[in-house]
Amino acid sequence: MDTSFLAERYTPVRTEVTEFDLEVQGTIPDWLDGRYVRNGPNPIAQVSPATYNWFTGDGMVHGVRIIGGRALWYRNRWVDSEVTSAGLGRRAPAERGRSALHGPSANTNVIGFAGRTLALVEGGLACAELSDDLDTIDVCDFGGTVSSGYSAHPVVDPLTGDMHAVSYHIGRGKTLRYSVIGGDGRLREKADVRVGGSPMVHAFSLTRDYAVVYDLPVTFDAASAAAASVPPPMRALAAAALNAVVGRVRIPHMVMNLFPNTAAGTFPYRWDPTYRPRVGLLPRAGGDIHWLDVDPCYVFHPVNAVSADRRVTVDLVVHDRVFDTDRTGPSEGRPRLERWHLDTSAGQFRREQLAEEHVEFPRYDERFTTARTHDCWLVGGTDDLAGEHHLFRAHADHGIVTRRDFGPCSAVGEFVFHPSSPAAPEGEGVVMGFVTDLAEEQTKLCLLDAQTLEDVATMTIPQRVPAGFHGNWLPSTT
Repeated sequence: MDTSFLAERYTPVRTEVTEFDLEVQGTIPDWLDGRYVRNGPNPIAQVSPATYNWFTGDGMVHGVRIIGGRALWYRNRWVDSEVTSAGLGRRAPAERGRSALHGPSANTNVIGFAGRTLALVEGGLACAELSDDLDTIDVCDFGGTVSSGYSAHPVVDPLTGDMHAVSYHIGRGKTLRYSVIGGDGRLREKADVRVGGSPMVHAFSLTRDYAVVYDLPVTFDAASAAAASVPPPMRALAAAALNAVVGRVRIPHMVMNLFPNTAAGTFPYRWDPTYRPRVGLLPRAGGDIHWLDVDPCYVFHPVNAVSADRRVTVDLVVHDRVFDTDRTGPSEGRPRLERWHLDTSAGQFRREQLAEEHVEFPRYDERFTTARTHDCWLVGGTDDLAGEHHLFRAHADHGIVTRRDFGPCSAVGEFVFHPSSPAAPEGEGVVMGFVTDLAEEQTKLCLLDAQTLEDVATMTIPQRVPAGFHGNWLPSTT
């Protein structure tokens, strides 16, 4: 059996579909008015299973419009870029000059902010603005205020409405970029954060006092980058040139725009056992970052974080290592839910495991970002990502307290939370996500009671939805 990230639950779909009046089982709550949207990789061209990395596939957004207890429509659309537009015969957005790099389209997350729907990606690639119907409008550069790519995992502070992010790309030398986008959708604040080289920083955490920066040992690999973008006779020279500058000096924007397109395929980051793993606490009010050494590991997805004085507590999913022996995806070891205690006044780092289960894709009630939360929802299963068919609710003090097994022939995606009303207590509402019956090749959007994980309603999707990354519920009022 082909176990690559192109088979089984990951098999790409080849068409864009629009379907109206979806079949609904159960009752959709009448307080749901908006769109459930989810992004993920779906390569438009044929790629090699031996070298294809899941993170490099062209972005495709899937969405369901819900209002008045009905599922009005389902749509899936490739996010337009030079690569996907060429394959679809569409006019590409004017990407060059407004992002640090160009290549596969934004494939990682899709959010609503400042009245816009945004498809997000990291590493300096171009993000995109989408229409309400999920068609690509243009490259997203926040009104011309951000010209070097963005992050796939920004965090909105519910107290201010500002969107914070930590971004990386190979042209920054030994720095990351911390930025704050205001409610008007424009850059309001930025600061460079010096790190040890050119690490992959998938996400960060936000507290009322700090931006928490994960400087961990997955770093740029020049040989892989050269193999993915230049002809074989030139690869050794290209790798040497990249090694001489990436993670060492800044590369001018005009030079970055001369880099060749990188189509879906090899991923230019890998596990680096020589890199010093650290976590930094960057004061939001300004000042120097405080670094703490941590154990070698990798964090894709924090849950929530809180701070008091010079101490931070953060729950997060931890991988022992990634992209070491398997370069096609994050499939090494058993990611687990942990709590990290970071104390810069004492110079101490302490970690504790919160659950035995293998988990990923944690989500929580984001109305309480930067405050203490109790519940989070995670996908989990067996020893690798291909075995995930459980949904868990974890309690901050008690570990896994509720579980839902969809069956071994099911593929369960990330579930996101939405409250039953703006003033509802934490965790009172529904969680929603795609679940695919692999035997029947049938996907449903499932609404579950957030506490019991029992069915509220399910909507039948007119085509199979491949396993993907992140999504959100976008209320019609935002």
